[in-house]
Formats: sequence, structure tokens, C-alpha cells
Amino acid sequence: MNGTAPNPAPPALPTLPPAQPSGPLARLGWAGADGWTVARRDVLHWLRQPWELLFGLLFPVLMVLMFVYLLGGAMSVPGGGNYTEYLMPGMFAMVMVFGLGETVTAVTTDSTRGVTDRFRSMPMASSAVVVGRCLADMLRSTVTLVILIGFGMLVGWQWHGSAGAALAGFGLLLLLRFALVWIGIYVGLVLRGQGGIAVIQTLEFPIGFLSNAFVATATMPLWLGTVADWNPMSSTVAAARELFGNPAAVGDSWITQNALLMAVVWPLLLVAVFAPLCVHRYRNLSG
Repeated sequence: MNGTAPNPAPPALPTLPPAQPSGPLARLGWAGADGWTVARRDVLHWLRQPWELLFGLLFPVLMVLMFVYLLGGAMSVPGGGNYTEYLMPGMFAMVMVFGLGETVTAVTTDSTRGVTDRFRSMPMASSAVVVGRCLADMLRSTVTLVILIGFGMLVGWQWHGSAGAALAGFGLLLLLRFALVWIGIYVGLVLRGQGGIAVIQTLEFPIGFLSNAFVATATMPLWLGTVADWNPMSSTVAAARELFGNPAAVGDSWITQNALLMAVVWPLLLVAVFAPLCVHRYRNLSG
């Protein structure tokens, strides 16, 4: 012991967040990587609890059974054709629409549990949370659609065109879902509570049934059929039927004659409007 005091420990340096990438491509890659990290969280949750995915399929499966076996005998397709083949593209689109409620539920649940606020406090791309939500919901919708396609084949549905045309039809269905995901994220971020879920669940049925999914719009009153024809879902259903080679019962209005075009235009227009709104809303959340 020489009586000298030990040297004091150097002060701890503050931990700085990682520097954000500077170039546009680097920022895009950063946002994509962070978005996949957020999406992977949901994928792992589904793998641990697959019953949630299976339960989500129960309703559309029951709808198919009801319309094919209980009501199908009383249904007719204008111009002729098998009603099951007419129905199934509409049911595929209905599943895409009903996924809207799942998106709003996931966004509001994360907000209520404080998950959204934790993400906002982390050094990650500001768009990563909404992009991750979109990726997760699209993965879930793809799996759901594949399973429902298999079930449709079991009850007698099939496509009659080429494999490429069929894949294009499935792509249009997922494009519609992609647009609806952004609407669901925006509604969940704006309302941030059970009110958003109630609003969307209330609107899902009018959006789905006020279309050509189950019956031809030509059988509706003129004003109602016009509204149904301009429903973006109707354009997707009509285009999918055309690509699948299924009975279509196409009307003579401009919107029905250009279903393939509008099945692309409607979703892209919705994405162009709601995707920037989602990112802006997330950046400006008040907590």
C-alpha cells in the first residue's frame, strides 16, 4: 500500500443510435430489412398459434358450403354456366375483403399494448412498421387463398385457361388485398381503438355483398347494379372469372367491359392514396 488513490474509471460514453443510411438505395434497403423484422414477428406468432389462421378460414369455408349446397340449386348464371364456378372467384375476393378486419385488429392491438410506441422509440426506419404489417398480412392472405383454392377444387371449381392466365387471376386477387391492407393500416392508425375494428367489420359485408361476387349485377335494380359495378371488388371478380375461364355474366357498361383494366387501376389508385397516408400518420402519432 503506497497510499495513492486508484485512478477513477473513465466516464461511460453515451450509446448513440446507428447512423441512418444516406443514399436512397441504402435507405430503401434499410426500410426493407426493418420491415421484414417486424413482419417476421407476426410469422413466428402464427407458427406458434396456427389455430388463428385455421379459424380465420372457417367462415369462408362455411360460406362456400352454404352457397354451393344450400343455395346453389336455386341460383342461375345469366348466359348459362355452372354456379359453383361462377361463385368461387367471388369467394376468393370476399376473403381478400374480410382480411381488412384482420389488418385493423392487428394494428389497433399493437397500439393498445404499447407495441407501436416501442417500435417508434427504436432506431428503425419510420416506414418499417407499416411495411412490416403489410408484408405479414400479404403472407397470411396468400396462405389463406391457397388453402381456399384447394377447397374450391374439392367442391367442383376449376380454371379452364392456361396456367399463366390462372396465376394472373390469383395475382389480381392479391393485388386487391394489397390495396385493402393499406386502407386497414390507415384506419387502425387513425382510430387506434375498438372503434376502428367495429367500423371495418360493419363495412366488410356491404362492400362484399354489394358486388358481383354472388349474383350478376344485371339482376339488381338499375341504380343498385350500377353501384355494384363500380365497386372495385367487382372489377377484380369479373377479371378473375375471365382469366379463369369461368362463367362471367358480363354487362354492357364501360366498367364491366373493361374489368381487366380496372382490376389493376383500382388497387393501384388506392395504394397511391393510402400508403403515403399510412407512413405520414405513423410518423405523426401523438402516442
